[in-house]
Formats: sequence, structure tokens, C-alpha cells
Amino acid sequence: MAKKNYNLVIGISALVTIVLIISFVGYLVSRPRPQVIQGETEATEYRISCMVPGHVTELYVREGQTVQRGDTVAFIDSPQVKAKLAQAQAARSAARAQSLKARNGAEQEQIAGAYELWQQALVQEEILKKSLDRVQQLYDQHVVAAQKYDETKAQYDAAVAQARAAKSQYDRALKGARSEDKAAAEALVHQADGAIQEVNSYLQELYLTAPSGGIISDVYPRQGELVGEGSPVMTVTDLSDIWFTFNIREDQLHAMKVGDKLNVSIPALDGARLQATVNHMAVRESYATWKATKETDRYDAKTFEVRAVPDSPVEGLRPGMTVLVVE
Repeated sequence: MAKKNYNLVIGISALVTIVLIISFVGYLVSRPRPQVIQGETEATEYRISCMVPGHVTELYVREGQTVQRGDTVAFIDSPQVKAKLAQAQAARSAARAQSLKARNGAEQEQIAGAYELWQQALVQEEILKKSLDRVQQLYDQHVVAAQKYDETKAQYDAAVAQARAAKSQYDRALKGARSEDKAAAEALVHQADGAIQEVNSYLQELYLTAPSGGIISDVYPRQGELVGEGSPVMTVTDLSDIWFTFNIREDQLHAMKVGDKLNVSIPALDGARLQATVNHMAVRESYATWKATKETDRYDAKTFEVRAVPDSPVEGLRPGMTVLVVE
């Protein structure tokens, strides 16, 4: 009987032990794990684009190469710009010739021709004046009709007007172009000079330079390919302006605010740990970041974008690396 009781105690104890072990393992498996806040490393990027269309004839850098601000990275050959320069130079030559003509006035041949026309008009006026005087005497004596007198008078008046017009043309030839004409010709010269300056500015843009120091992260066209106006040619990533971006649901923010310190870990750098400062918080506008939680008698949670800047430079840190918030 004692042996039976002993075996029963042993069995009950083993059963209780097994239940306790299973319960403990179940607790370890089912207990809520601490939520991991994961983000990504980002950096400022600059697009290098061309202002004029052309062919990429030279690429002076490769992807991954480090450049300094102002370094020449590519050359674009643009026949269109060269043609526009030739047109602008021809227009300037024509404008300068017109301006020179306006400043110097009429040539001697033109002045002599205008003088001859004036003298011819004076002779015609003198002849018709004598004819009018004779007809006037005959008309006063009632020898000729009034119509004959009127015709002669009209011819004389026309000769006088023609002489005045010839004199005006002669005076203008002597004086040269008017001040308005000279100003207009000079304005054409300035306009042509401005066109040349504009084309020269395009010529300078054929050499593409880095707007900031960093690494060449992308090169889009190949050497010899045609690129259009405004097309991106390269991307420069500024590694001196780097930050971490986290998308955190609002129920996980825990009163986080700008200026708070975060302890983060970089798995790609063997779990290197560092401290970062929160400098930006804003709700994400995309509907995809919204999560309904009303089914559990809670509220609809939105996602916030949180940015943090490393407090000190990190060797080897690159855009795209995963970053984890640690306690």
C-alpha cells in the first residue's frame, strides 16, 4: 500500500512538473516581444543636369568616386549652341554696320545727288515763275482765259513744293541720320551683344560641375548618348549631410519630441551604437500609413516620420543602411 502511494505521489509530481514546464515555455513563446523601431539612413542628394541638349562626349568620373564642389564631371557637345553663337555673331556684325552708317551719315555720292535734284527743282521753279509772270500780264489784259492762268499757277505752286522737298532731302543728307535712327541702330548692337552673352553662358554650361562635395552615386547616360534639356546626368550624395528616418506609429512615440536623444544601432557596421538627436517630426500624409485600431476599442493610429541626426560622424555610414532604436 505504501508503495502504491509512493508511485502515485511520484506520478502526480511528474505531471505537475510537466504542466509547469509547458506553461513556462508557452509563456516565453507567447509573451509580447518588445517592439523594434527600425529606420533607414538617408543623405542629401544633388542632381547634376544639363541646360542644353547635346551628346555626352566626356565622363570624367565614375560611380563611387569622391568629388569636391566645383569639380568638372562631364562635357556635353551641343551643335545647336554653336550654331546659335554663329547666328548671334552675324547679327551683331550687321547691327554694328547699321550703327556705323547711322553715325557717319550719308555718303558723298548721296549728298551730291540730293544737291543736283534740288538745283534741278530750283531751275524748274524759276522757269515756271517766268511763265506765270507772262500769263499774269496777259490775264490782266484779258488776253488769256482764267483757266490758262489757273493751270500755270498750279504748275508753279507744284514746282515750289518740289523745290522745298528737294532742299529738305539735301539738308537731311548733309545732317545724316536722325538721333532716333542712331539710337535705334545702337540698340540693335546692344541686343546682338546680349544674344552673344546668352549663348556664351550656354557654352559654359556644357561643362558640368559638381554642386557639392560627396560621392557619385549614380551616372545615368553612357558616353556618346544624347541627353535633352534638363535631363539628369549624375547624382552626387553629400555624406556630410546624413540622417536617420523612422516611420513610427503614434501609439509608439511615447511622448517623443524634437531635441530628444535616441540610442541607435547600425547592423551593417557590426551593430555599432551611437547617439542621435531628433530634429524633425511630421505626420505622414499617405493613407497607407493609417492603421485602424477601433476594432479593439482603441483609436485610429497614424504614422509619423521622425528624423534624427547623428551627434558625431560615423565612419562607413552610407545611405540605405538599416538603423535600429535600442534602449
